[in-house]
Amino acid sequence: MTVGFNPLDAFSLQGQTAVVTGGGNGIGRAVATGLARSGAHVVVMDIDFSAAQLAVSEIMKEGLSAKAICVDVKDEVQVDQAMKQAYELHQRLDILINNAGIAIRKPTIELDLADWNRVLEVNLTGVFLCARSAARFMITQGSGAIVNTASIMGLSGGGLYPNISYQSTKGAIINLTRALAVEWAPHQIRVNAIAPTWVETDFIKPLMAQPNLIEKIKGLTPLGRLAKPEDMVGAFVFLCAPCSSMVTGHTLAVDGGFLAQ
Repeated sequence: MTVGFNPLDAFSLQGQTAVVTGGGNGIGRAVATGLARSGAHVVVMDIDFSAAQLAVSEIMKEGLSAKAICVDVKDEVQVDQAMKQAYELHQRLDILINNAGIAIRKPTIELDLADWNRVLEVNLTGVFLCARSAARFMITQGSGAIVNTASIMGLSGGGLYPNISYQSTKGAIINLTRALAVEWAPHQIRVNAIAPTWVETDFIKPLMAQPNLIEKIKGLTPLGRLAKPEDMVGAFVFLCAPCSSMVTGHTLAVDGGFLAQ
């Protein structure tokens, strides 16, 4: 270890520009706040602009740097414009958190093609568009960190309820992460993913209305509880920060031990 090395410094994101898609609520909002507290200039992107603005307002109350941008991640033109705006704020684009996502939980034989396509457009095409757009700036500057939000449902078959389009996209995100990590490594762009367990947010509100299901999920989780958005923050900061400078192409499960069984 280098003499005088301070490990806490390796978690600092001071002066970096970080984009968080789906940053207006839930995991994205918690991560945006965590990145700002770690020193980053945070750009909160969300299709719900009022939610993005509220998240930014709360971050700025702490004297931290944040800006809200409205963007539909499945719209190529909007994505490119939004990433350009983010870059122009500080003439850098260092971090991208690909967090925007949706779920349509229906039995496979009842899932309309339109619903299947909608989930793919947001969860997979949206990640591709945002990563491609951000990487154009990162390649020019010779560095960058991208963290995609996958899911434990991308690493298992689920089984508690049907969710085929969500599971398919999250599995695809894991291999997209590997492929981009290999392709962009020569440019010193690291690409990783986080695979969360069930997190207490509006995203799983329909599931929270089923107490028996929630108790079953807790019973299948060695730590015995659902996660909170704040439980995700440390993993995201780690994969963005210099302390993980040799980590790329990896999917980190933050799941209370669910996948360890």
